[in-house]
Amino acid sequence: MAEKIFKKKVELPELFYDLVFAYAISQTTDLLYHFKGNLASVAEAFIIFSVVMVVFINTWMIKSVFINRYGKNSIADIILFMIDVAILLYMSNAFKGNIQDWFQPFAIATGLLSTVLVVQYGTVYLTSKKSADKRISRLMMTITAARTVLVFIGAFLPLKFGIPVALIGIAISWVLPGLFGSILKLHALNFPHILERLTLLTIITFGETIVGIASYFTVETFNFYSILIFTIVGALFMTYITQMDHYIDENRSDETGIRLIYVHYFILFGISLVTVSLEFIGESHIPKNFAILSLYLGLSLFYLGLFLTSPYNKKQLNSDKQVIVFFTISTIIGLLVSLMFNQFSVVVITTALIAIINSIVYVRYMIIKTRL
Repeated sequence: MAEKIFKKKVELPELFYDLVFAYAISQTTDLLYHFKGNLASVAEAFIIFSVVMVVFINTWMIKSVFINRYGKNSIADIILFMIDVAILLYMSNAFKGNIQDWFQPFAIATGLLSTVLVVQYGTVYLTSKKSADKRISRLMMTITAARTVLVFIGAFLPLKFGIPVALIGIAISWVLPGLFGSILKLHALNFPHILERLTLLTIITFGETIVGIASYFTVETFNFYSILIFTIVGALFMTYITQMDHYIDENRSDETGIRLIYVHYFILFGISLVTVSLEFIGESHIPKNFAILSLYLGLSLFYLGLFLTSPYNKKQLNSDKQVIVFFTISTIIGLLVSLMFNQFSVVVITTALIAIINSIVYVRYMIIKTRL
């Protein structure tokens, strides 16, 4: 029998931090409203949305990995959490209007968040007596310092130069940790802890989706389709917790958690797109095809992220290719039917059916395999 892995407790300041981060992620969907109907405007809105999402999620990931390895829930940790939360609240409401208006304050705030991470990793480097922790903290301090410097420089350059420079800084902290798995494995993550943190962040993000669809639940707007829209969110939530709570084996050691972390970019991106799309499909001034494509892109990213976590599954629950093929075909059928009829009622009914059927198939597969 495998040895039980010690589960590090998720502390209350971490939950508070996650709540504010989920709010920040939900606010990024406002960026998708800033298009003028033409293809170039839509592409620009999606690019800006994607970059801001990466900034937020990447910051959360680096901070959470630090807490997983070195967090002690000390007074210093809590104070730095509060500083981060204050900066995040500002960032969440910074990107209003044109990018020319908000890029500099947003970049400065991002640089300040990165500075906190540099200080934390620098403290570990100076105080740790273990060579493995010194190597890891030096690596992460270098990565976050590079991000900090480039983002600050980008903030004060003319926009056409500042954006690329800041993006290079973000890309460094986004990509490089995944390339140094051999070093990061010297002090493995507490897998149950990082799994719980990611799951909680995602669940809170689902909560923001519920807030997003609340306009369908007023006295004036509530109808049969309101229930179906809620059902879409509920079915996706059911599919997610089935994977994270029942498919994944949390009793794992010697894990960097890199794959689990990176696939949650897909999952969180997907949920955010579903959130804004469920609002779009009910608004007459938004082109229906755009709303449908955005909705099914979100569903596809969400399902892709779930299946990419399968290497962490329990042995008897390794993803069946037939299940993946079924999800793929059902989602494509839902997209084609929605585009073909291009009506609010058809889109909602079709998407609800797809989400429910996929969820049932996933739960049923788990039940069958665990009985064998």
